[in-house]
Amino acid sequence: MTTFRISEVADLMGVSTDTVRRWTDSGRLPASREANGHRTVDGAALAAFARSLAENPDPERTVTTSARNSMRGIVTHVVRDTVMAQVEMQCGPYRIVSLMSREAADDLGLEPGVLAIAMVKSTNVIVELADAD
Repeated sequence: MTTFRISEVADLMGVSTDTVRRWTDSGRLPASREANGHRTVDGAALAAFARSLAENPDPERTVTTSARNSMRGIVTHVVRDTVMAQVEMQCGPYRIVSLMSREAADDLGLEPGVLAIAMVKSTNVIVELADAD
C-alpha cells in the first residue's frame, strides 16, 4: 500500500501543508498516524479525493468545457510578437507554457499576475513513474 506524508500530498495537490492538515482535520481527506505521530494518507484515498475535487470544480467557474485536464494558476510571463504569444503559467507545482495568437492573448488580457485556467486537451499524453525514494 502506497502512503504519502502531508508534505508530499501538498506537493502533489499544489497546496500548502496547512491546507492538507485542514482537509485531514475536518475529515475531508482520511489520514492515519504512524507510530511516530506523523500523519499519512493512503494513495488510493488521495486519488479518490483528487478525483472528487476535479469532478466538483470551483463553483464560481461559469465555463463548461470538454477538456478534463484543467489547472488554475497564475500567469508568470508573457512574450508577444506581431503574430504569436507565449504565455507561461504556474499551476501549483507545474509550469505550463502555451503558444497562442497574439490576438487571443490580448483579448484575454494575459499579463503576469493574472489568474487563469490552463486547459489541456491532447490525444498523446506520456505518463512516467517517479523514482521511489
